[in-house]
Amino acid sequence: MGPLARAISVPTVGTAEPHPGYGAVVTTPAPQPPLLFLDVDGPLIPFGATPDQLPHGYPTYDTRHGHQHPGPDTNPLITRINPAYGPRLLALPCTLVWATTWMADANDCIAPWLGLPQLPVVDWPDPEDDDRTHGLHWKTRALRDRAAGRPYIWIDDEITERDRTWTAAHHPARSLLHRVDPRFGLTDDDFAVIERWLRAGQNRAQNSEL
Repeated sequence: MGPLARAISVPTVGTAEPHPGYGAVVTTPAPQPPLLFLDVDGPLIPFGATPDQLPHGYPTYDTRHGHQHPGPDTNPLITRINPAYGPRLLALPCTLVWATTWMADANDCIAPWLGLPQLPVVDWPDPEDDDRTHGLHWKTRALRDRAAGRPYIWIDDEITERDRTWTAAHHPARSLLHRVDPRFGLTDDDFAVIERWLRAGQNRAQNSEL
C-alpha cells in the first residue's frame, strides 16, 4: 500500500470534502452561529411613551414573574423588563452579546432577572470623529469590528438608515440592524423579524451544502 492510499482519520464535526492534493477526506470548520448584539434601554426597558399611549403607565413585574429579584439597590426600572424575554432570547439560534452602556451590570442585574447565563459584553472603544461627522451611531463601527466577519444582528432603539448602509458596505457577512421602538420595547413583531432573518440564514447555509 503506497502512502497516497493511506486513510486519514478525521473528526466528525464540520463538512467533509476531498483534499485537493491527496484525495483524502478533510473537514471544514462548522460555521459559527450569528451574533446578536442586545441593547438594554429601549429594547428591554421601554421608556418615553405618553399618557395617551399608555394611560396606566408601564407594566411592572415582580418576583412571581422574574427568575430572580434584582435586589433593593438595583435600578428599579429593571422591573419593567418582561421576564418572558429571557426564554425567547435563549431559544434563538444565535450567540447573545450585551451591547449596552450597562456593561457588566447587565450580567449582574438583568441576566438573573431574565434567567440568562452570563453573556459576553462589548467593551466600547472611544468613538471616532469620522463617525460623528458622517452621522453614524457611536456603536456601529465597534459592533462591526467585534463581529469579525460573522453574521450578526444588532437590536437597539437608536439605529438609523446610515448605520445600515455603512454596515452593508463594510461588513462581508449578513447583518440585521433592527431598530426597536423604545416606547414599547421588544414586541412580537420584533421577534418575528429576528426569527425570519435567522431562518433565512439557516436555509441559505443548508442550500449551499446541497
